[in-house]
Amino acid sequence: MLGVQSIWERITACQGETFHQKKGKPFTYTVKGNVLRPHTTNQNIPRSHFEKALARWPCENTVPLQDLRGPSYIFAILKDPRISG
Repeated sequence: MLGVQSIWERITACQGETFHQKKGKPFTYTVKGNVLRPHTTNQNIPRSHFEKALARWPCENTVPLQDLRGPSYIFAILKDPRISG
């Protein structure tokens, strides 16, 4: 897996593209500074939560991420080959 900075750069570069949650629900997002905002919710997901998720990666589902904000979004983004490489 790539480092946190490389992952965050890929996440930022892919904003506006469609991602899919584990059950198939599509979403897009924007990044402003160190915050990611999915367009399908009013949650803001801080970069630090992606860093925490990466420390637990790889994950097969969202269960290990449940203490983070937007675990299904984090999982979908980190699992996507555009991000994980």
